[in-house]
Amino acid sequence: MGQIITLKAADGHEFSAYEAGHAEMPYALVVVQEIFGVNGHIRHVCDIFAEHGFHVIAPALFDRAERGVELGYEKADIQTGLALRSQIPLAETLLDLEASAAALGKADVGIIGYCWGGLLAWEASCRTDRFAAAVSWYGGGIASRVAETPRCPVQLHFGEADTSIPHTDVSTIRAAHPEIEIYVYDGAGHGFGCSQRASFDPEAYKLAQKRSLAFLEEHLGAHAR
Repeated sequence: MGQIITLKAADGHEFSAYEAGHAEMPYALVVVQEIFGVNGHIRHVCDIFAEHGFHVIAPALFDRAERGVELGYEKADIQTGLALRSQIPLAETLLDLEASAAALGKADVGIIGYCWGGLLAWEASCRTDRFAAAVSWYGGGIASRVAETPRCPVQLHFGEADTSIPHTDVSTIRAAHPEIEIYVYDGAGHGFGCSQRASFDPEAYKLAQKRSLAFLEEHLGAHAR
């Protein structure tokens, strides 16, 4: 359904991105990868949103460290992804996200991220003015950054059985930001929305996806056409 395009960030860095849908669709959305690159799963995520009326761009954030990275979900892949992530400063990643939003050409652009991308969606909502709504699925590390203030509506999704994101983290976020929509899915682990992972939870995925779509459509609808 989609295609690979090339974009340029404000600092001159050129990077690849997966684009699904087209400019005439009602909604615009940046999809932010996990630590596994813009792999088959992330492209599938983009395609699903395109089927729901979203023009989508998923930037290849690892291009700043190594181009063409697509990883699986084994232990070695995780270590590779973490090593690549550590090489890319947050400020540079945000430039890529802003360039992706600008390429969509809409007044209201949403952002949704998964795992590392979930944290980046939070950071983009707090450190840029480019997004009209932000959604995070199992974004680890948000609790350590609750002093930041989102500049747009935010919705967060966590798995109750996620061993990498403690329950205390969710409580910390709730206490600091009671205005934010936060959902916790009973029995769901980290990566519950990825059908390529052993932790995939179909029921949690369906409910989180339904809530995410409704939230994005609500907050991106002002200039929809």
